[in-house]
Order: sequence, then structure tokens, then C-alpha cells
Amino acid sequence: MSTYVELIADNIINTSFQNFAQENLENAKYRILDVLGCAIGGVNAAGNAELINLIKTWGGREEATIFVCGGKASAHNVAMVNSVLARSYDFEATQARVKNVNLASHVSGTTVPTALALGEANNAGGKELITALLIGDDVACRVLAASGFGFTLGWDNVGTVNALGATAIAGRLLGLNKKQLQNAFGIVLNQLSGSFEAIWDGASSFKLLQGLSARNGIFSAELARFGWTGPKDALLGKFGYFNLYTEGCRNPEILIEDLGKSYYTEVTYKPYPCCRANHAAIDCALNLVRDYDIIPDDIEHIVLKVPRAMFHMFVSQPFSVGDIPQIGAGFNMRYCVANVLLRKNITLEHFQEEYVRDERIAKICAKIALEELNEDELKNNTACLKVIMNDGKEYISGVKGAKGDPVLSPLSVDEIKTKFMENISFSRKISEANGEKIINIVENLEEVDDLNDLIGLLTV
Repeated sequence: MSTYVELIADNIINTSFQNFAQENLENAKYRILDVLGCAIGGVNAAGNAELINLIKTWGGREEATIFVCGGKASAHNVAMVNSVLARSYDFEATQARVKNVNLASHVSGTTVPTALALGEANNAGGKELITALLIGDDVACRVLAASGFGFTLGWDNVGTVNALGATAIAGRLLGLNKKQLQNAFGIVLNQLSGSFEAIWDGASSFKLLQGLSARNGIFSAELARFGWTGPKDALLGKFGYFNLYTEGCRNPEILIEDLGKSYYTEVTYKPYPCCRANHAAIDCALNLVRDYDIIPDDIEHIVLKVPRAMFHMFVSQPFSVGDIPQIGAGFNMRYCVANVLLRKNITLEHFQEEYVRDERIAKICAKIALEELNEDELKNNTACLKVIMNDGKEYISGVKGAKGDPVLSPLSVDEIKTKFMENISFSRKISEANGEKIINIVENLEEVDDLNDLIGLLTV
């Protein structure tokens, strides 16, 4: 009897472009566009220039192109770098949707750069690129759904689940057979990693996990192609993924249910360049500054209520600028709310050091008290914000589902494209004209036989 890993390997080999519904194809193309925009917008973030220079110093085969800065390196290292660029502002597509349930995730920032790097290295056309991407997304999302996104053990799934998705993509694009794919999953099991401690501390290494998953997925597939072996059951073995990295496989059947018929992926496009856990609170603040003339100096006290899980997350820590201001702000709910109350908006610029260090922000943050939503409040709210003024007036806003939610408040195609162009404008690296060309190519990616035109537009 075949193991789940073997059945997944069969599906990786046997899936064809014709397997996908139109909504799968549209989703894939706009996620590619979204991740490309985030990589372009993230190129100047702290630590990225040093990483790029290090990769160039290493040299090696010139197989794939580093986004924005240009230059070529081995596909596995390029996939790593480009994934890191995309994660820099925590702005890329998120939330896997499996059987109508949304799950916290950050898969696309790994799978898209992995597919593009190996696609370029292996002269893949648009159809094969999309096929490999959707296969990898499906593997990662199914594995995630089988256990759920957990915080208690400290593993960041970006460094675990993503690597399994990247391995599937690499295995497909490298043409591995069933046995080689099984080995590749076993090999990558030995490279899964990633602690949430980096986010709690506001460290730049939080974004490295996304890149390591891309690199390790390709590396594992390459080793398997050359005859290396790995554990036979990387998922459900005694010391496989679920037993080592999760609190248990709660729903193993989702790994193979409707395999080859349903392809799961991420469905939420972020409207704001920061942790998704901040977004409902941001929406509340945006509602208030839109509806009322709130003068920050006249605020006496602010109460922000969030669900219990968010109340105990890193985003609910007292605000501190930290060693890297952009990261400290991007993963802090108080900062994001204070920024909206002060500046009436929230953009990429607002996560730059001069904005984060603004003393007015610190004053507002000091007035914000976080509380847990009670059971009755949770029925109608994902977040609730109350601003109490010195004169006794109170302004209240609650939201059920943050903007970008695929069911309650999805971003339109025009909004996704506008976000892409805003990333380009922020980076000041790629021209607006080339940005429009990138959009056109990606929207028609299934008709592309050669990725070189697209890759050429992604560098200065």
C-alpha cells in the first residue's frame, strides 16, 4: 500500500496544466505578480544588500537572476535571495485556504521565487512554471492543513512547510521520478528549521527562513536526482515532519483527499506592509480617521481589543524601535494603530527609520492598552478600537475580517496591480513603464515560451 508521500509524488509527476481550473490559473498569476512587487519593494530593506553581495562573492554557476540588482548565481542561492527580498516588509500573499478554511501561512514568498529561479535555469515556459508552482503550493497547504499553524512549539512554519512545497516544485521542474521525489522529501526533512524567536526579537533573520526553504528545497531535489536517499516517510514516519515539528497530524486524510482534483493555495493579498495579525486593528484605525477628525494630541486613552491568540502574539508586545526599526514596527500592533492615527494612512514609507523613530508615535503607543475580546464580542469582531479624547468623547470602530480577506473583503485585481506599482515606486529601481510590461507578461504567462523577457524587466 502506497504511503501518503508516494501518492503525493505520483501527483507531482502526473499533474498537467489542464488539471487546473481557471480560478487556479488567475490566482497563480496574480500571486506571482504580488511576490515580484514585494521583492522589488523590499530590495533596500536592512541586510539585503549584504546578503546579495555575499551570494555574488560565493560565485558558482550562473543559472538564475537576482531580482532588481541583477547578476546571476546558482538557482538555489538565487531562490533564497529573491525569497528574502519578498519577505522583507511582510507584504506578500498569505493565508492558505483549504476546504473553505483559512490558515495562517507565508507560502508564496518561497514558492514563487523557487519556481522562477529553477524555471529560468531550466528554460521552462509559462505553463510549466505555473504547473510547478501550483503543485508546490498544494503540497505546502495540505501539509499545513493536516496539523494547523501552531505557535506553541516555537517552529515558524515558513521554515518547515515552505521547504516541502519548494521541494515539490524543484522535483517537478527537474523531472524527478517517484522514487527520487520520495527521497527529496526525506532529504529536506533534515533541513527544516526556523524559530519564532527572531520575530519576537525583531531580528532580520526572521526573513531568512523563507529563503532557506527555497534553497533547501532545490538542494534536496538536486541531491535526490544524483542518487542520494532520504527517510522513506518524511511526513508520518516516527520522526517525520508531523511528529517532530507539530503537535500531531490531526487530519492526515487532507494530504490526499481529492489529490489531483483540488489544488490548494494562498488566497489573501495583503493591503498593508506589515504582519497580517495587525491588519484588523489597522482597519479599525482607518475607519476612525476617515469618519472623525481625531487630533492625536487630544487623545487621552486608547483601548484595542483583539482575540486571545493575537493578544499573546509578538505583535502585542509593547512598542520598541529595536535594532531594526522597520521590523520592530512591522510586527507591532501598537505602532501600526498609532501610525494611522497620526498619519491617516499606512504605507511602505511609514516603516522607514525616520517615521518609526518619530517621538509622536511613541507618545500615542504609550496610550494604547490591549485587551482580549470576550466571547460575545468575538461574534462580530476580529478587532475593536476605542479612542477616548480629553473632552470625554469616545470613537469606536470594530471589524469582522480584515481587508484582503478572500470572502469578506478581497482585494480586486486593480488593487493588486496598484499595490504592485506602489512597490515599484517605493523601490525607485524599476521604471513604471517596465512595471506595466511586467504586469502584461504575468497576466498572459501561460502564453510565454521563454522567461527571459520577464526576467530582463526585473533588473535595473
